[in-house]
Amino acid sequence: MKRLTLALGLSTLMLAGHSHADEAPEVTVYKSPTCGCCTDWVRHLEDNGFEVKAIDSNAMNRIKANAGLTPALASCHTAFVDDYVIEGHVPASDIHRLLAQAPDARGLTVPGMPLGSPGMEVGQQRDAYQVLLFNDDGQSRVFASYP
Repeated sequence: MKRLTLALGLSTLMLAGHSHADEAPEVTVYKSPTCGCCTDWVRHLEDNGFEVKAIDSNAMNRIKANAGLTPALASCHTAFVDDYVIEGHVPASDIHRLLAQAPDARGLTVPGMPLGSPGMEVGQQRDAYQVLLFNDDGQSRVFASYP
């Protein structure tokens, strides 16, 4: 009986020890219903360990404004993960890094739609671009650069 109790106790501890870090981060993505690059970016996130809920919307400007995005920070789709906003074609690796570092920030953005960013692949064409970390005031700094 003691062994059964011990086994059940250890099983409970192991299940309780299952942390959020072991689970796939959940991302909610708002996108235009007709945008192919947004769909490709969602696939990029899924391929890199995220659980994604994609929501088609015709009210993207309102969603961006409610998320605290200025026009200078905007791109095509807007996503939310934990307490962060992810705007545009941000690489999944940068989102993982953001979640691991947990900086005091509003989120990440790749303004515009640079060729070669995740979801914007067109053959071998590549634009140089930066991923920006931004705060609630719309101030930003470079989080990552891609040649």
